[in-house]
Amino acid sequence: MVAHSRLQMRDICKSFGGAPALQGVNLDLGAGEVLALLGANGAGKSTLVKILCGVYGKDRGSIRLDGREAALSRPEEALGQGVRFLPQEVSVLPDLSVAENILIADLPVRRTMGMAVVDREAMREHAGELLNRLGLALDLDSPVSLLSAPEQRLVEIARALAGKARIIVMDEPTAALAEPEAQALFRIIARLKQESIGVIYISHYLDEVFRIADRIVVLRDGRNAGVFAASTATRQEVLEAMLGEAMEALYPTVWPAVGESGDGGDIAPTDIAPTDTSTDGGIALEVEDMHVPGALYGVSLEVRSGEILGIFGLLGSGIAEIGRALYGALGPLRRGRVRLAGQPYIPSHPRRGRDRGIGFVAAERQREGIVPDLGVGANISLPFIERFLQPGGVSRQRERDHAQTWIERLGIRTPSVTQPVRLLSGGNQQKVCLARWLSEGVNVLILEEPTRGVDLGARRELYIELRRWTARGLAVLVVSSDAEEVAGLCDRSLVLDRGRAVGRFGSGVSAAQLMEIPGLAEHAS
Repeated sequence: MVAHSRLQMRDICKSFGGAPALQGVNLDLGAGEVLALLGANGAGKSTLVKILCGVYGKDRGSIRLDGREAALSRPEEALGQGVRFLPQEVSVLPDLSVAENILIADLPVRRTMGMAVVDREAMREHAGELLNRLGLALDLDSPVSLLSAPEQRLVEIARALAGKARIIVMDEPTAALAEPEAQALFRIIARLKQESIGVIYISHYLDEVFRIADRIVVLRDGRNAGVFAASTATRQEVLEAMLGEAMEALYPTVWPAVGESGDGGDIAPTDIAPTDTSTDGGIALEVEDMHVPGALYGVSLEVRSGEILGIFGLLGSGIAEIGRALYGALGPLRRGRVRLAGQPYIPSHPRRGRDRGIGFVAAERQREGIVPDLGVGANISLPFIERFLQPGGVSRQRERDHAQTWIERLGIRTPSVTQPVRLLSGGNQQKVCLARWLSEGVNVLILEEPTRGVDLGARRELYIELRRWTARGLAVLVVSSDAEEVAGLCDRSLVLDRGRAVGRFGSGVSAAQLMEIPGLAEHAS
């Protein structure tokens, strides 16, 4: 319990399709308090916040605002109660002015010749007052599209104040900010505290959390894992609460190998330790001084055959672009050199990447990974559909036979190869995406957020399958914002922060080390 409680969430439970996302979570927020909400990916932070903001309904539990029971079953109800959410991505109306964006939910009107029109003088006056409260000086008449991303973020905060905010939830607000903009945001948060506005602050940047938070609440696996006073807690205590012992069960130290029978189709149950590829494997992919305008600046890396290289970073770090740039999805590189198995390669188009032996699984599985209404078999054969052509079209029998082989190898749980892939679980959908690329001629596999939205059991199966194929020489590049995943799965790892490589690690690195390196927190120091 906190003094002058603004928010109480008690015994909050939520399940999706029978899988629990929150199991009896409690959270308290005081008026004028900054509460950091931390947890690894999948811990339940987003689900809890969406319940508070009325996006999801809770299965069980109670929510009280300023001591009164609050019904927050719809976003409009949360807004009416003064709950505001600032997502990771800036959300503004770019063609409207700063003043219009700030007051969009409650534009002042006046009557002219019997018609209601926007009172622009009153709008500018009120918007100016709100900016003054935050200590900001922006051109009220300027289209928001002309502002920088940090300035647009500040417009969002002013808009929240216009709605008489009592609680503001900030999700990774500094991920794409440079140091001066981050410092400006911290000063604004201090002003919000003075106005008794409660702030729930979600961030992976531990330095800034300890700098601005009053208390820290940690979630792990949908449960409360710890509550800490930021002034007395240590980083190690918080990291241990976040990470727990889950890695031991999720990332086994022994991996099944792929065996080859006479027909090349069976997987032997032999267990082998991950191969030390630091000297044995040839370089499958080599990148030097790669630049992507606005995203990557002079990044170099290499991945060896039989190795998994992890690239860890947060929003705005460059992880959203690096895999796509190498695959060719971002067009020709402006600067940098890439070699595949020692031969020059110029990324320019996904088809060229595929033809040179690069596979790519996108992070946004529903939007970019699967074709929902096509069957499992058609989804598996999609990148190499020309291999199944015959006079008159695609040989559906050959396609089905090929898909059935992978359904059995990867343990894809589906009643048939024709089952629409949208009806499969997230883990099985991801196995379908992986099966596409475990194919002859693919030597480098790039995986973006490979287990996002995948339950723990399916995650472990996917990890084992990757190890089976690296044992055969496949080079894998895992691009992930999940520090546990990179530490537990990868042979070596590279950390990106604001488009630059700021840390390199060999085997044995911990998730805490990946999250602690100075580059990730330098803007908050």
